[in-house]
Amino acid sequence: MTSQNIKTICNLGTGTMGAGIAAVCAMAGYKVKMFGRSVDSIANGYKAIYSIFDSYCEHHLINSEQIAEFTANIQGVTTLEEAANDADFVIEAVSEDLAVKQNIFASLDTLCPAHTIFASSTSGISPTALSTAISRADRLIAAHFLNPPHLMSLVEVIPGQCTSPETIATTLSLLSQLGKTPVLMKKEAPGFIVNRLQMALMREALWMAEEGIASPEAIDLTIKHLSRRFSATGLLEGADLGGLDVFYNIADYLMKDLYSGPEIPPSLVRAKETGNLGAKTGQGFYSWSDTKKLNEIKKLREDILIAWIKKDQS
Repeated sequence: MTSQNIKTICNLGTGTMGAGIAAVCAMAGYKVKMFGRSVDSIANGYKAIYSIFDSYCEHHLINSEQIAEFTANIQGVTTLEEAANDADFVIEAVSEDLAVKQNIFASLDTLCPAHTIFASSTSGISPTALSTAISRADRLIAAHFLNPPHLMSLVEVIPGQCTSPETIATTLSLLSQLGKTPVLMKKEAPGFIVNRLQMALMREALWMAEEGIASPEAIDLTIKHLSRRFSATGLLEGADLGGLDVFYNIADYLMKDLYSGPEIPPSLVRAKETGNLGAKTGQGFYSWSDTKKLNEIKKLREDILIAWIKKDQS
């Protein structure tokens, strides 16, 4: 099984991730079976997909004539039998719950053709644990699309203990054909690459805010400007360019002062207890009661990520 043999993709999920992944696959020319549990969920999935296509059209990434072509590539289905019967590749994007994912993969294992590859877009669940639900563990892999999947090019690829080299190669090749930038983990670890790095930064940022070292605004502004450099040179490249002796000296005095507690930071505990969960509830580290401000930030994020898509395509 190679990526050249893949014609039909079974896409599980119609939420933000599922709809975004379906749109990406459809725009790459694949036939997509988009599975949702109800007619309403399928309708919501299509609504999100139309919004993505409209945005791409607005930014001149596609034209209006192509929208009908891409939409025709997607078939919404409400049974796993319909989703699985001719699937060459499965991309699962349902709730982040091990048992839920295992149950779906177990059902698909009995429905999909023998050559089908199963990929989970989990952000941290072990692919080895997922593979215990199926009889073909060599054909299961994690492919973590970042949110929003139609704007973020990076996809983490995490093999399980039994994943075959052929499954890895096919997944990497397919993701490249989808216009994505796959990064392969050599072995699975909790949180994968993205969340391990993201939570390490988050832990220090939360601690600095808690200790009054810097305001949330100052911390975020620093990250936004640091990311300009990271977009050219990553952490380890940057260390090489700066000189490892310099970073040794910084580490010698600073490492012991960085926050390293294993507990969940108090500000996150308070947020959960009070229900102040961020933009979704109107209050987090910032106030999000101003809908205009929220939409402006989302639009800015979209414009910046679209600019990167255009740069990658040039």
